[in-house]
Amino acid sequence: MNLLLGLGGSDDSMRALDRTVQRALEAGDSLTVAVLENPDSEPSQTAVAERARAALAEAGLGDDVRVLEGHPGSALVDLAEREGFDRIVLGGGETSPLGKVKLGSISEFVLLNATVTVTLIR
Repeated sequence: MNLLLGLGGSDDSMRALDRTVQRALEAGDSLTVAVLENPDSEPSQTAVAERARAALAEAGLGDDVRVLEGHPGSALVDLAEREGFDRIVLGGGETSPLGKVKLGSISEFVLLNATVTVTLIR
């Protein structure tokens, strides 16, 4: 399977990086990481890209890390469709006190607009 992981730099997305790398190793999937502009995230896109490259290299999964500009959800969906990825993977989503998932704006956009399967890692 050809996976595209969207990273915005939040703690949720860094957990998704670790879990997706592990899953890709176990399943023999190929993994591309797309670093998104995220004004709500502290680390810079450069720092997030470096961490992603290090995680992929350590796992022996290559070094396919892309830094995307513009609206993060649109850029991720466009990349996934243009290059024929099988699945988009995102970190995020909090559980409300009533047990419902609350999504961030990027995750919500991707879930509503992607034509490929989307997996949300919480």
